[in-house]
Amino acid sequence: MKYLLPLLFSLTFMGCPASLGDLIDVPLTNAEIANGLKEALNVGTDDAVGFLSQKDGYFKSTYKILLPEEARKVTERLKVIPGFTNVENIILEKINRAAEDAAIKAGPIFLSAIKGMTISDAMSILMGERNAATTYLNRQTYDALYGEFQPVLLESLQKFNAVTYWEDAVNAYNKIPLLADANPRLDDYVAHEALSGLFALVEKKEDGIRTDVSQRVTPLLQKVFAKQDPS
Repeated sequence: MKYLLPLLFSLTFMGCPASLGDLIDVPLTNAEIANGLKEALNVGTDDAVGFLSQKDGYFKSTYKILLPEEARKVTERLKVIPGFTNVENIILEKINRAAEDAAIKAGPIFLSAIKGMTISDAMSILMGERNAATTYLNRQTYDALYGEFQPVLLESLQKFNAVTYWEDAVNAYNKIPLLADANPRLDDYVAHEALSGLFALVEKKEDGIRTDVSQRVTPLLQKVFAKQDPS
């Protein structure tokens, strides 16, 4: 009997490895936490870029880029001028199509920034606010991202004839007597608005991974983000 009990004990747990695993709380390593955060950001940024870079990703979504107040003043005045009666709708579609075209270029820039995340960064992000990873990414990449994104966006604006079209519209506006001249440049404004939408969607993806277990699509995400779940 004294040999039988240990044998039964061993066979019981050999047959039920999941139960044994449940009894042992294996702590996460710092490297696992860092890799989990990087994986979450990769998932979030890939999804965001994929969504916004498809047709209507910006134009027919909540991330649609609208004209600034100054530009709306221009379009309102131009409605009575032949050739520009539908100027606002035309330019809105052009700038959103340009943003969709340029968005795909953000992927490699995000990837480079994510690779540079340190273990210390990851530890503070994991237990931080629900948008801590997005805030980190914004802080670390925005200027560099803008520097890469803006020329690409300008090229896309030109591809969709938005630059010439808008310059013609503003020049027509500037010929109207007694009105202050408007700025014909749109690329800087559109670049900032496009990036704002991109980061807003990344933040939404991050929040989903943090709060919705079903969005943790890999074992590593499940393991790492369980650490920040309410007990």
